[in-house]
Amino acid sequence: MKIRHIQHLYWRAGFGISSHELDDIKSNSKSKIVSNLFTNSEKINPIQLDLSEFLEIKNKTPKLLKKEMGEAAFQKLRQKSQQKVRYLNHTWIDRLTESESVLREKMTLFWANVFVCRDNNIFHIQQYNNTLRKNALGNFRAFVKAIAREASMSKYLNNNQNRKKSPNENFAREIMELFTLGIGNYTENDIKESARAFTGWAFKNDGSYFLRKKQHDYNEKTFFGKTGNFNGDDIIDIILEQRQCAKFICTKIYKYFVNPVVDDKRVEELTTQFYKNYDIKNLMTTIFSSKWFYNEENIGVKIKSPIELLVGIQKIVPVTFDKKNQLNYLQKMMGQVLLYPENVSGWKGNKNWIDSNTLMFRLKLASLILNNAVINLEEKGAFEDSFEKYYKNTKKKNSYIKTTKNWEAFAKQYGDLDPQKLKELLIVSKLDEDTEIMLNQLKIKSNRDYCIQLMSIPEYQLC
Repeated sequence: MKIRHIQHLYWRAGFGISSHELDDIKSNSKSKIVSNLFTNSEKINPIQLDLSEFLEIKNKTPKLLKKEMGEAAFQKLRQKSQQKVRYLNHTWIDRLTESESVLREKMTLFWANVFVCRDNNIFHIQQYNNTLRKNALGNFRAFVKAIAREASMSKYLNNNQNRKKSPNENFAREIMELFTLGIGNYTENDIKESARAFTGWAFKNDGSYFLRKKQHDYNEKTFFGKTGNFNGDDIIDIILEQRQCAKFICTKIYKYFVNPVVDDKRVEELTTQFYKNYDIKNLMTTIFSSKWFYNEENIGVKIKSPIELLVGIQKIVPVTFDKKNQLNYLQKMMGQVLLYPENVSGWKGNKNWIDSNTLMFRLKLASLILNNAVINLEEKGAFEDSFEKYYKNTKKKNSYIKTTKNWEAFAKQYGDLDPQKLKELLIVSKLDEDTEIMLNQLKIKSNRDYCIQLMSIPEYQLC
């Protein structure tokens, strides 16, 4: 398998590949390399934070807690839970950077922007995140049904307010519009009837699902031309009977893992396969094993998401953030804070990651993390308010991202490489002529400095 093709595969199935990893597998066949990606991701390793200090949240309703603790103490506990959600954010980024189950983690990140959700209850959002991880390479039918039962999702889309006498249509609408079919592929009556089927769906304090039988509508519903005493699971089954569901998901997967510009012929081929059994693992195996996935038009044409950019840098130079809140700041500045999507539609991705402000910040990211570059107030443009809020206690005009860099680990893998080899390892997209001239004119003092320079060119923004 060509080295360039291995790099392409590992950027789409993960967050890049190190020099030693590449040396270990470069002589293997494509089938073996692809197979090992899936084998290494078979084990499901959930994130389990120490939440012992929040057992009150898990064991009692908010109403009861507020009554027992008082408003001030209750709000303080909620703030601590929200802080723990930020810690879950940091832990997830560490997992993305370090995990051997790189494909499962990349799929978890992908599904988080399909089944979009947000919640400040640390028990519920951790459970939701692990549900994504558990089902990331499984059966899509079981996946949708599991997500529909998640406490965080129920709160986020108001399904916990869905009652027989007054159905709430938010979840019923979004499960079709955003999760399975896409806008225009259902009727308003389908929304009303399916909302009735999800009435009474609820969750306990610990996040487990249960049905409030007195709040569930047991009468007949008519949905996509079928009539019966449908419950929520029945609605999901009928949705998946629509070929449009398979096409909708395959289109999202193609844009994320193959090319932002859709090849209708390829998507139709994938849809035909996926529609048979909704097996996510088989679908991804087909994509990564195909010849067309490695066509030149699919390599280096995708703009890295902020998380892909951030994690990719850390895979080359291991970094520890001395102040973890600065990790949140970087995500916010680039427009992608894990566990905190902008809205129910999620992040639009690709070209939407880039504008005049975010591009300049992204180009400087490697220097900020690895070279103690200054964040200057006059350079941040439209981000002034968020920046000043973040640094409201900072008296100095200039600030730094404080990190501990493991340059020793970098030196072991990249220290003795020929600069041309280092460039080939870090950059997968085609270099612009002006960029090529600039790099050729550089006086390379060390691979450390050259690495930072390579990570600061526009082409490093692509994978």
